[in-house]
Order: sequence, then structure tokens, then C-alpha cells
Amino acid sequence: MTTIKLKIIDNSELRKEINHLYEQTDQVTVAKWGLALAKHVLIHAKIDYNSIDELIDGFKENENWQKNNASLSDLRQASFNIHKLAQKCDSEITKTALRSAGQAVSSGHVKEHAMIASDYAIKTIGLLYSNDINAITLEREWQVNDLKRVRK
Repeated sequence: MTTIKLKIIDNSELRKEINHLYEQTDQVTVAKWGLALAKHVLIHAKIDYNSIDELIDGFKENENWQKNNASLSDLRQASFNIHKLAQKCDSEITKTALRSAGQAVSSGHVKEHAMIASDYAIKTIGLLYSNDINAITLEREWQVNDLKRVRK
């Protein structure tokens, strides 16, 4: 079981379910899921990931890594670039959503980063909806369903 490294309000049962699925899933599939969840939370945060170079490059590097066309060094650098962008943000929501994306991109380097990305997504939803457990549960349900989708 991966540990939660963030202070978040969460639906712990759904996170356990995600973690169980994650542990049974290969790293390439987990990386695909990580990118999907990052894009999903960026949309919630009203961030157009198709208009930010660091996100475009990071997602592309991860997709290239999935096809054995990018090095771990390239993947790590792309992730660092997203995290640098997040550090410059004044908005806690934007910063947290970008951190989710940065973690998702680096899931090719370390598989567990996809779980950290999912927790940052939950933190983002918590910030957007004042820690409403219903909104958080909906996000975790989306994450479970999407992980099941990419595993097929």
C-alpha cells in the first residue's frame, strides 16, 4: 500500500481500491492513467494543458517513454519543468493541479508517482470544492473507473 504524502481529505476506501488496482498494473499502463488523471484535474482547475509548453512537452515525453522513445533523463527533466512552473504560481489550485501533472509525467521514472499524482488531484478537488467529501468521492470514483478503463 502506498502512503499518502499529502494532507488531504479523502475517501480512504476508494483510495485503497485504486491502490490495489495500481499494484496489479504495469508501469506503462499506470503512466497512461497518470496522464489521463492529470488532464482530468487540469480541466477541473480550468487550465488549458494544450496551451502551456511545459505540459505539452511533459505529456509528450511520457507518451514517448511509453513507446520506448524517450530516456528517463528526458522524462525527469520534463517533470522538473512542470514543477518549476508550479512553484511560480500564486494560485494554490493552479499550483496543486500542476503538481499533479508533474507527478503524472514522472510516473514513467517511478511508478508510485502516479499515486502521488492521484493524491494531488484529490487535493486540487478539495481546494476547488472546499473539501466537500462528495466532490472528492466523485473524483476518486472517476479515478477508479479510469484506471479500470486503461487496464483493459
